[in-house]
Amino acid sequence: MTRLSKEQIHLFEQAIYLPLLLIVLERDTAIIRESTLKLKEPYLTLIDEVMKKVQLQLKQVKLDMKQQKMKLHKLKQDEAFTMYAFLFNGYEEHHNYFNPRIRNKINDLLHFYLVNKEQR
Repeated sequence: MTRLSKEQIHLFEQAIYLPLLLIVLERDTAIIRESTLKLKEPYLTLIDEVMKKVQLQLKQVKLDMKQQKMKLHKLKQDEAFTMYAFLFNGYEEHHNYFNPRIRNKINDLLHFYLVNKEQR
């Protein structure tokens, strides 16, 4: 059983997912730059706008975590799971995340930022 509230868990998970989303976007930018697409600029501009929004949200998440004295550490990773330590209020909890679940969540976030961008 966890001592964390749903809001705290959400903050920790955002601190996990948002940096990974940025990595995906950076890789996609590199792939597009090296591709044979004739009109690269619209794609690169879209990705750049999304990256800026994600970076702003990540900055807010880090600020909120700092105010609540929360820290996140990646403990270990194998082909199936990644374990994180959630540190808060003098407590430490270890949480295992199934790697395909992380990938699916990153996919959902990418879709949200690309498709629903006019709603943000």
